[in-house]
Amino acid sequence: MPKRNYRDLTREQLVELLEARDRKKFGLVWERDAIEHDRALNEDFVVLEPVAELHAGEGPFGNLIIEGDNFDALRALRTAYAGQVKCIYIDPPYNTGNRDFVYNDRFVDKDHAWRHSMWLEFMFQRLTLAKDLLAPDGAIFVSIDDNEVFHLGLLMNEVFGEEAFVASCIWQKRYSRENRECIGDAHEYLFVYSLDVDGLKKRRGLIPLGEKQSKVYKNPDDDDRGRWTSISFTAQGFRPNQMYEITAPNGKVHVPPDGRCWAKTEPEYLKLKENKRFWWGKDGNGVPRVKQFLSEVDGLVPWTWWPHDEVGHTGEAAKEIRALLGTQTAFSTPKPVRLIDRILRIATNPGDLVVDFFAGSGTTAHAVLKLNAETPDETPRRFILVSNTEATEDEAEKNLCRDVCRQRVANVVSGYGDTPGTGGNFAYLRTKRIPMNRVVRRIDHVQVWLQLQLMHFASWSEAEPVASGRLFVRSTETSMVAYLTTLSDAVLKRTAKELDGRSDATLYTWQPEAVAAHFDRPGVTILPIPQTLIDRFGLKK
Repeated sequence: MPKRNYRDLTREQLVELLEARDRKKFGLVWERDAIEHDRALNEDFVVLEPVAELHAGEGPFGNLIIEGDNFDALRALRTAYAGQVKCIYIDPPYNTGNRDFVYNDRFVDKDHAWRHSMWLEFMFQRLTLAKDLLAPDGAIFVSIDDNEVFHLGLLMNEVFGEEAFVASCIWQKRYSRENRECIGDAHEYLFVYSLDVDGLKKRRGLIPLGEKQSKVYKNPDDDDRGRWTSISFTAQGFRPNQMYEITAPNGKVHVPPDGRCWAKTEPEYLKLKENKRFWWGKDGNGVPRVKQFLSEVDGLVPWTWWPHDEVGHTGEAAKEIRALLGTQTAFSTPKPVRLIDRILRIATNPGDLVVDFFAGSGTTAHAVLKLNAETPDETPRRFILVSNTEATEDEAEKNLCRDVCRQRVANVVSGYGDTPGTGGNFAYLRTKRIPMNRVVRRIDHVQVWLQLQLMHFASWSEAEPVASGRLFVRSTETSMVAYLTTLSDAVLKRTAKELDGRSDATLYTWQPEAVAAHFDRPGVTILPIPQTLIDRFGLKK
């Protein structure tokens, strides 16, 4: 955001500005006018261009890796995926002052007067775009450490609303003690927000039982129904219909302990009793507890404590990088695959789309591909990664996206060392800006067709155009999407042929009135190019 020159404002504008500031009684305020303008912010139109030699696997490509500033990439993605992303995970720069936050091609050091304000403005612009991508019952997970944790919490409230807060999870990133700090740093945070918390709760997944959790399931009385553990049959509070007496097999009468009631009503208790689901302790004198069988447990409800033995630690993540890329220095702050796997199991279902627009070394894609390989009978989850080159004045040729993120994910797909490949694919795309007043002249047909495919199919196919190379077509059994680059006889005839038997078709063209004269029929929608793309690009809620 450029600095505001208050001397250019009218008296009425100044009064309005001051009144607005007075109304803001509580919340996050940062020095937006004092900081250097973020040169990544622009009002250009953004297209995506394929880089064929950097794809992996065969198309159509539902998975994408996008090289470019995420401010540009998010606006391009919003054109196709607004309101469709079920899970966003990001691991943004933590702004430690130790060469981790690049702003305008320079690292922001610890002594910079406006480093917190620059970070907040940088994050605000991108989180605002991310909100447009998020499905109502989707969730965004943001990793952070102590450097910006308090600012980020307020910023998330600012962008998503306090009512969107789901949880602040603690990840135990380290398991060995260190002596460098006054109090050793052993954890990071994951903020979780959703636009519809109740909706997320309904679709929220469970955490699979690990070996540690399974050990509590035993079979001390040789029950032929298998291993079990006992759970309490009491609940906190007083409910009159859950305050009855229970007589144990040895004749002892039990009533709920003080301040508690039974967990079920008496009819429900009798059903459990009939099915021999109660455990009375080894001597038969214990309060009634219910047998829960291992075979009945689908998983555990997630909670906010994520220990290293369940989701990995920084040392594990470093080993994963070394195994994949041959060196631990390829990326200095990776996250372990098991950490992202937990996020995916909580927030996604088969077929869902996951976006990471601070993709780093590509751990999110690794976790998605690994989970897909473990569940081959399910519809694969899809990923979109966005990563910048992270080139700076000192390292002008650096390309983190191509050389680290893309390479890692390609190795996961094809296999590395003794680890077999997961299979899968991805297309490698780059962002390109076009001044808004030059879109008509500068946008090319491949760029248009790529964006239209993402809009309609959530994937991209490299299929060549037909009808002398001037007609792009992609169809399902009943529907069709076509892009008519011109209105030659060959294009019109081939379009008519493709429409045969289709009950639903969308035709995009630079000449909508002329196309309507040929194909004005039920089930056919005709939309203008480039205006349709421009309108979607500037999406406003």
